[in-house]
Amino acid sequence: MCLQYQQIINVLSVDIKPYNVKYKPYFKGKVNKLMNIGKASKLSDLTVKTVRYYANIELVKPIQSSFTGYREYSEEDVLKLKFVGKARKFNFSIEECRELLSLYENENRSSKEVKKITLEKICEIDEKLKELKDLRNELSYLANNCHGDDRPNCPILDAFSQK
Repeated sequence: MCLQYQQIINVLSVDIKPYNVKYKPYFKGKVNKLMNIGKASKLSDLTVKTVRYYANIELVKPIQSSFTGYREYSEEDVLKLKFVGKARKFNFSIEECRELLSLYENENRSSKEVKKITLEKICEIDEKLKELKDLRNELSYLANNCHGDDRPNCPILDAFSQK
């Protein structure tokens, strides 16, 4: 955990569990039009394969048509798919998306829970950025010490081959 957010996270610390509430969308509008997976995919900017996967792991719960046997997605499902798609772009895991979606669906949620999850993600990103910067510095050092000429001596290959 990165130190700059540790204090805030400790203040916000709560027991985060998915809420067992029926979906009550935290948005206004009609939610009754059903569509096939292709249209849901297009509207949510996700691939059909991704939409199917999210349905299989129950991030969305489309209706199974008794007539065709196919899954039918509601506008509500599409909004959830868009939500998860955006969260995934911020590198939230499937389980973190499940938590965020649960909080989104619960009108009685506390925003401090959402903030806590977000600050933890920022810490993960900061740690990854530090690792990438360290890797870049090391590679730059190796590249600067390689003559890059016709000689067989290469400090880059030597560094990679060290045990």
